[in-house]
Amino acid sequence: METVQKSDASVNEVSPPHARGGSLLRVLGVVFGMAVTVGITIGMGILRTPGDVAAQLPSPSLFIGAWLLGGVYALLGAVSVAELGTMIPRSGGFYVFARRALGEYPGFIVGWSDWLSTCGTVAVVALVLGEYAGRLFPALAGRAAAVACSVTLAFAVLQWRGVRWGSRSQELTSLLKTVAFVALIVACFALGGGDEAQTRNALPATTPNVSFMTALVLALQGIIYTYDGWYSTVYFGEEVRDTARNIPRAMVGSVLLVIAIYLLFNLALIYVLPFGRLAGEPLAAGAAAEAVFGPSGATVIGVVAILSLLAAVNGNTLTAPRVVYAMSRDRLFWRGASRVNRGGTPTVSLFMSTAAALLMIVYSGTFSSLLAAIAFFFVFDYTLVFLSVFVLRFREPEAERPYRAWGYPLTTALALLGSIAFLAGAVKADTKNSVFALELLGASLPVFLALRLWRRARESREMRST
Repeated sequence: METVQKSDASVNEVSPPHARGGSLLRVLGVVFGMAVTVGITIGMGILRTPGDVAAQLPSPSLFIGAWLLGGVYALLGAVSVAELGTMIPRSGGFYVFARRALGEYPGFIVGWSDWLSTCGTVAVVALVLGEYAGRLFPALAGRAAAVACSVTLAFAVLQWRGVRWGSRSQELTSLLKTVAFVALIVACFALGGGDEAQTRNALPATTPNVSFMTALVLALQGIIYTYDGWYSTVYFGEEVRDTARNIPRAMVGSVLLVIAIYLLFNLALIYVLPFGRLAGEPLAAGAAAEAVFGPSGATVIGVVAILSLLAAVNGNTLTAPRVVYAMSRDRLFWRGASRVNRGGTPTVSLFMSTAAALLMIVYSGTFSSLLAAIAFFFVFDYTLVFLSVFVLRFREPEAERPYRAWGYPLTTALALLGSIAFLAGAVKADTKNSVFALELLGASLPVFLALRLWRRARESREMRST
């Protein structure tokens, strides 16, 4: 990584003044950046997706190769977006970059879709956590929504106290998650497998009745979903100390850690389970735990899942308010949402994000299409952000870039092309929900126009009053 020193005073030079109250605190470091990325990225996807991927690909070598390819895509994304994170060290994530490179409305679209999908992620992850809690504790059975609301509120209250509380809880939950996954991987290699399993894994699974390229695209769709979250550090740009050094280190370091965990975990699965059984298994991690621990396997995987999901809920609860906060500060949303308390928490934005997540939990039966659109939103945002790297390199060649994307323009171009291919595949494979996602993006236009008229009217009143 190519980095140079840069004063943290630059944050203040690019950050507009806050509406009222305090300001974000520059108290976060590399450990938090890695913790929030690991916490958000490693979730239910890695517990469920391996079975779907194995069903599409005919052999263990192709299976592992696809996971490695997905990791390379995430790594290319990280080295590209890290350039933007150090060039524009503001909290708010993808919205900040798209607005500067592409303009107000594209920025608003990214912010709109990013906030909506992140709140939806809080809701769905909390609901799955509630389901696992019901399996482990019979008294909670059938109360997934109540558990989900309680967990969401608990993390929101914790973060209300300040960014230090939120960061410490993220570091703790991510550490517990990592330890749990490492322990499960070690147990699989130490207690599972054997000659019989390895012999059966030498034989390919049943080849899917589709072309190899179609099978690979379908497999990569699930894998890219599972790697989603690799960019999380940039949502806290102006809260990270020494951004020029710490943002690239946190982003690249955390992605490499996630790749290592995913590859080892999947190797452990094919060491324990015959590949033919892994293919199509709805909860591959559960099947492996049962093979290793017997009847206690369900309890083991339940504990791993809950630890994993706690970190994901906390991480997304930290992230969502930063998007609304940044839009509000740029007057693309209600200015009151930029209020920050003494602890460095954007409280109004946190309240709005938590309320949205709770509504989605309560009405979870009616927003299944929204959940299906979330993955489309994520990759749509990837596409615009990778495009922003090219636009800013062309339009602002002399701008200070403390870190420059390694391998540019090839690495960024590969990430951009991968995102475009992914979107095309998503439209073809799931046209209904892809169209729904595009309709939701289109719905941002009247909202944007209404907010702009409201902002102009307010500015006009303020000018007359002075």
